[in-house]
Parts: sequence; structure tokens; C-alpha cells
Amino acid sequence: MTATDAETTESGRAARLVKGPGLLLVWLYGVMSVGAVSRSAYQIATEFDRAPLAYSLTAAAAVVYVFITYTLVRGGETARRAALVCCAAELAGVLIVGTWTVLDPSAFPDATVWSEYGYGYVFIPVLLPVTGILWLRRSRAAGAAAV
Repeated sequence: MTATDAETTESGRAARLVKGPGLLLVWLYGVMSVGAVSRSAYQIATEFDRAPLAYSLTAAAAVVYVFITYTLVRGGETARRAALVCCAAELAGVLIVGTWTVLDPSAFPDATVWSEYGYGYVFIPVLLPVTGILWLRRSRAAGAAAV
């Protein structure tokens, strides 16, 4: 079986990662994408000189959220692997920025999406990549069992 064959279902369409809990995951990543893109675009356009680091980190989070949303919707093994790497990078970012904002709050005159581990977003930024990693690993195991 080739890599292309592994990425398709019996009907010839790309295998989707948005079934069951994956649908909720896509929805949450979509909401976080819209929130982070909107917030960072506004802050960068109007107040960038106030907290450039914080606003740049929010923009980086937005890019990660959009990419993960896209890969989950796209489906297939390559997209699943890319989403898994991005979820791991996102988790590292949340943990690093979250710890940084707790230890040195003066470095962040304004909050980022990942400040205090996502406190301003009900901790969704720290829970989402963990859930994503678990779902993507589970979806791989389920796909391997079906083959």
C-alpha cells in the first residue's frame, strides 16, 4: 500500500480526522483561530508599540491554530502527522509562555493567548493541544487497526 492509498478511504476521499470527538476538536480550534487572529490583528494594528512581544506571540498562536484547524479538516496521514507536530509545538509554547508570564509578568505588559497557561481563555489553550495529541494518536491507532 502506498502513502497515497493510506490517505484515502474506500470511497476515494481523504480520510477525515473530524469524526466523533475530532469534530469538537476542529470546532474549538476554529473558534480559537478566529479569536487569536482577531485579537492579534487588532492589537498589532493599533497598539503594537505597547507590548510587541505579547502581540507577536498571540499572532504566532493564531498561525498555529489556523494550521491545526486546516490539517484536521484536510485529513489524511500526512495532515495528521503535521497536526500532531503542531499540537506538540503549541503545548510547548503554552507551557513556556505560561511559565514566563507567571515568573516575569513585567515582560508582558499585556496578556497573550497563552499567558498564565491560557487563563484568559478558560485554560483552553493548555487543554486543547493535550486533547489534540490524544485524539490524533488515537485516530492513528484506529486507522492502523482498520487496515
